[in-house]
Amino acid sequence: MAIKLIFPNTTAPRETGSTHIWGMPDLPKETLYPETIFTDNEEQYADPMTFICQINCADIAPYDTENLVPHEGLLSFFAAIDPYLGFEDVEADGYNGIGEWSKDMFKVIYSQDTSRLYRHEITDEDGEAYGLKAESISFALLEDERDGFSMFGKPYYDEILEQTDSNLLSLLQIDEEDRWNLRFYDCGMLCFLITKEDLLARRFDKVRCYMHSF
Repeated sequence: MAIKLIFPNTTAPRETGSTHIWGMPDLPKETLYPETIFTDNEEQYADPMTFICQINCADIAPYDTENLVPHEGLLSFFAAIDPYLGFEDVEADGYNGIGEWSKDMFKVIYSQDTSRLYRHEITDEDGEAYGLKAESISFALLEDERDGFSMFGKPYYDEILEQTDSNLLSLLQIDEEDRWNLRFYDCGMLCFLITKEDLLARRFDKVRCYMHSF
C-alpha cells in the first residue's frame, strides 16, 4: 500500500520538525542547505535547491504498514524545480527535464535526532522568504499506482520503472498542482525512487530522481 499526501490548504504548524510542504526546512545545524552548482559563461555559481517538503516519520507511522521507514526522525526533500514552479524559464540552461536527474539536482536528508534541528531561513535578493508559503500535510492509505502526491507505492507512470529499475519504489511522488503553479510540462510527475533494501537500510544517498511527462 502507498500513502496519499493531502494538502488541506492550512498554514503549517510552527514547531521545529513538523510535517509540512514548502516553506523552510528544519535541518541539523551542521547540515548545509542543499545547493546546485550552475555554470554561466564559464563561471560557476550556486543556487539553493527548492525545499519541497519534510515528513516527520512519526506522522506516517500509522500508515506505514510495511515498516519501510523508521517511525522517528525527519525526511526532507529538495530538488532544483524552480522552472516548474514558474520561478525560472523551464528551458533555462543547467536544469534537468524529462528523464533521470543528475545527483546534483536533488537531495533527500534523513535527520534521526529531531531535538537538534534548526530552521534554515533562505531569502532572495530582496530579502524575501525563498519559495512558497508553508502548508500542512495530512495522510491516508492509498492503493498503488495512483496519480497525485504519494509515498511508497510504485510510480503512476509505468515508463519511469521501464527506464530505470522495476525494483524501485516511489519514496515520494510529486504531481502537478494549479494552486502552486506547479507544472512538469504536460501532465508530468517527479518521483524520488529507491529500492526497498536501501530504504530499509536508510541509505538515502541511493535515491534516484526521475521526471516523466506526456
